[in-house]
Amino acid sequence: MKVEPVVLSGKYIRLEPLSLEHTPGLSIVGKDASIWRFMLYGEVTTPEKMGDWVREILSRKAAGTDQPFAVVHLASGKLAGATRYMEIREAHRSLEIGGTWYGLEYQRTPVNTEAKYLLLQHAFETLSCIRVQFKADSRNERSLRAIERLGAVHEGKLRNHMVLEDGTYRHSVYFSILEDEWPAVKAGLQAKLAG
Repeated sequence: MKVEPVVLSGKYIRLEPLSLEHTPGLSIVGKDASIWRFMLYGEVTTPEKMGDWVREILSRKAAGTDQPFAVVHLASGKLAGATRYMEIREAHRSLEIGGTWYGLEYQRTPVNTEAKYLLLQHAFETLSCIRVQFKADSRNERSLRAIERLGAVHEGKLRNHMVLEDGTYRHSVYFSILEDEWPAVKAGLQAKLAG
């Protein structure tokens, strides 16, 4: 398994490798503070903070732990947000899909469903992953329900897993999809996208 930059395209979005050139568009779509409530980065609501965020995520890419994507909304041509492969464990053929955020106008639309579909399809069918995991803050009901709707299996909670920028202790809830579960998950996501 070798995770490298790739462009993944669907009906609603295109995932393209994150670069510094995406910073201005992400600054526009990410300026609402509510987007960042459960994220580890604090509020990334100014162009300067977004520049810092993009550089931090690109440093993780350089270290080989993450492969980040900008999410382009095809109908408008605008950036909808960002997502990434993270916790990449090539020797164990597994990774995490996370660090996902979208502007308010793209939430509760097909954007996230298609992004997850494209990332999962690439992970299982091209990278030959045997496990893809997800995690979310235990207080983030919207993200927890979204992960469950994908068809991921709840695994458990890591208590006091992380300390957020404001000092809050975060409990992280973990989910996963295994390679033999992917066909059923794929069919479910295709049905959602078709409907």
